Amino acid sequence: MAEDIAISRNVPSRKQVVIIGGGVIGCSIAYHLTKLGWKDILLLERKQLTAGTTWHAAGLVEAGGFYDGTKIEMAKYTRELYQVLEEETGQSTGYHPVGYLEFACSPSRLEGLRRIADFDRGFGVDVQELSPAEVKQKWPLANTEDILAGFFTPGDGRVNPIDATMALAKGARTGGAEIIEEIEVTAIKQNNGRVSGVITDQGEIETEYVVNCAGIWAHQIGKMAGVNVPLQAAEHYYLITEPIAGIQADLPVLVDLDRYAYYREETGGLLLGLFEPVAVPWGVDGIPEDFSFGEIPPNWDRMMPYIAEAMKRIPVMEAAGIHKFFCGPESFTPDLEPLMGHAPELDNFYVAAGFNSLGILLGGGAGRVMAQWIVDGTPDVDVSEIDIARMLHFQNNRKYLQDRTVEMLGFMFEDPFPNRIYESARGVRKSAFHERMARAGAYFSTYAGWEYPDWFAPEDVEPKVEYSWGRQNWFEYQAAEHKAAREGVTIMDYSVMGKILAQGRDAGSALNRICANNVAVPVGRSVYTQWLNEHGRIEADLTVTRLAEDQYLILSGDGTITQVMAWLRRNIPPEAHVTCTNITSAYSVLNIQGPKSRDFLSQVTTADLSNEAFPFLTSQEIDIGYAPVRAIRITYVGELGWELYIPTEFSLHVYDTLIEAGDEFGLKHIGLQALDTLRLEKAYRDYGNDIDNLDTPLEVGLKFFVDFEKPGGFIGKEALMRREEAGLKYRLVQFLLNDPEPLLHYGEPIYRDGLRVGYIMSGGYGHTLGAAVGVGPVENETGIATVDYIISGEYEIEVAGVRYPAKASLRPMYDPKLLRVRI
Repeated sequence: MAEDIAISRNVPSRKQVVIIGGGVIGCSIAYHLTKLGWKDILLLERKQLTAGTTWHAAGLVEAGGFYDGTKIEMAKYTRELYQVLEEETGQSTGYHPVGYLEFACSPSRLEGLRRIADFDRGFGVDVQELSPAEVKQKWPLANTEDILAGFFTPGDGRVNPIDATMALAKGARTGGAEIIEEIEVTAIKQNNGRVSGVITDQGEIETEYVVNCAGIWAHQIGKMAGVNVPLQAAEHYYLITEPIAGIQADLPVLVDLDRYAYYREETGGLLLGLFEPVAVPWGVDGIPEDFSFGEIPPNWDRMMPYIAEAMKRIPVMEAAGIHKFFCGPESFTPDLEPLMGHAPELDNFYVAAGFNSLGILLGGGAGRVMAQWIVDGTPDVDVSEIDIARMLHFQNNRKYLQDRTVEMLGFMFEDPFPNRIYESARGVRKSAFHERMARAGAYFSTYAGWEYPDWFAPEDVEPKVEYSWGRQNWFEYQAAEHKAAREGVTIMDYSVMGKILAQGRDAGSALNRICANNVAVPVGRSVYTQWLNEHGRIEADLTVTRLAEDQYLILSGDGTITQVMAWLRRNIPPEAHVTCTNITSAYSVLNIQGPKSRDFLSQVTTADLSNEAFPFLTSQEIDIGYAPVRAIRITYVGELGWELYIPTEFSLHVYDTLIEAGDEFGLKHIGLQALDTLRLEKAYRDYGNDIDNLDTPLEVGLKFFVDFEKPGGFIGKEALMRREEAGLKYRLVQFLLNDPEPLLHYGEPIYRDGLRVGYIMSGGYGHTLGAAVGVGPVENETGIATVDYIISGEYEIEVAGVRYPAKASLRPMYDPKLLRVRI
């Protein structure tokens, strides 16, 4: 195979791009870079192509079954690419479109798969719901007695993973890329925050770009560069039987989610793969130096209960001989999303690793996305969930990765309930209020490692979730919290906010160039703004408060803090006198919201909180008890309120003072579930959910927060003006169902006059509005999405296969004139 793709032996002294890793991802990126016209590319492989984990992949190819637009697009593209590579390169990929079949064996699984099927069809994936009898026709040897339905995707199937990778490698080589095997990278060189070269065991190579595609070694390569690549290898098992009568090569790939198993034909027998719910990390102390085409000794005793359960689905397997019981490593990330993109710590160092056993399935699309990202500098897909900049430093901790990985394999096969959370590697990153919140009945979820109150149980009720697609057991508790924010006064632990202090004599001018809104404001003013790239698309959505002439407080979700810090580093001129410091841990945050919040807070501070003395979007330092507190009059729920930024050491004193004074006002604890439904009623945006890096402020209704007239302009201004002049193809719209019973979560298709025009990006129950509320884009594929186009249509939202009429609005349905916020 090496001769077919002309593997090089001589190590060059310089290349424009060096790709580390010769698995399917590295070869795909090399191939796609050549398709974009870049030829000066070198791929380095420590042993032989595919020798890490690619070679033992099951080779499944699936475009259906995803609840994520970016991964659907990557998977669809991959499927299409594997069909045409042989014609282009002469190297077969072994593509076999046998179809892909998933079973629903419970009502919750059925609703979940229906929701996913609705979503996938909007991306052109043909997902067919089958009756048990139709399933039996497609898989005669399967036990179908317990299934409610099957979901079949005809175009999906399988490839030979080695052949597919070799086809990509051959295409890359034909396009001008160079490939060297048996060469090991030992160090990464950098200069002034930018990658400058790689050092190998055979010499040094100067380069402009490095792409870390090292798979299970990507963590190690990242450390060489000072780049955070949190992934961990785990044991992954499959079993191959001897030939079985009745097993034919054209049987669909079968997935039994409730048994954590998949099945496909293999040389007349069956391959049974497992994603067991209690997995075993591997290589925690490092991957063996000589590991190549390696196997892990299988643990029969540990796996036999899972195998026995999985064989019940295909009873003939129980009597079949076992040809091979295989265990090999696959790498998994802490949130089961790939690590892709521009490393926030080091310019021109890119990462594409941690594909959670889906490298073959996503390989073609991932290569296309990464190549475009490298060439253009910005991605052309929504990267909210895959961008490596979402990762935090603590997630690279060895014990954290080891403990989290135990849960990861099985989690992939669980019901994708919208609020489902991980249970492992928890309970460590806590706010100063954690124990007080627990005593108040908090059910804790997790965000950016933080344990935060999601909702509060009444006294004598255990705060525990009973998952479902309908009204979960906490629905009424959260409804009461929602009502309290609208009618009384509430307190929320909001310490998950990321906090950055930017200071220096050039801080104002540097930030004003980065911010689309004008932050050259008087001291004490807070400004809501977006940060845009050169294409006018949103890179960050946050607030900036001017604390002093040369000091600004930047507030963003802690899950985006790494990305925000990287954007500051890359866009503040090197000669500017500005320093930026992550001060998230220095301050705890309590969020006081509701129409009674002024009266309540006035009991615990000497500050004048009147509208005249403390207007909306201003900040002051006030006293609460003995503590100095930075108060910002701002809201994310659509009511009068203040966020209180408290020096950590004063946290409990301030909290206790507030609670003591709260009885008179009926002060109520609320969690982030209530925050989400409150903000959805007000149509406030949430970056990473409602809006992402493909949007500009124009489509998502944020033009009001862009100052086109400010001196000096801002990054992306020209592109934004061109976008406005050309007209908008879509707009973000708020929806309210007419029927009060169905629930909106995410991904529900939006229909305008019977035609699909988008899908719900975020949904929840609008307890004040009286029905489910959500936001989503409405597209006009044949023209411009004018205001008249939006408001003139008749709308329906599809929920698990059923369409429900809905109202649509470009203005917030709750308090559109901001009267309650500005009182």
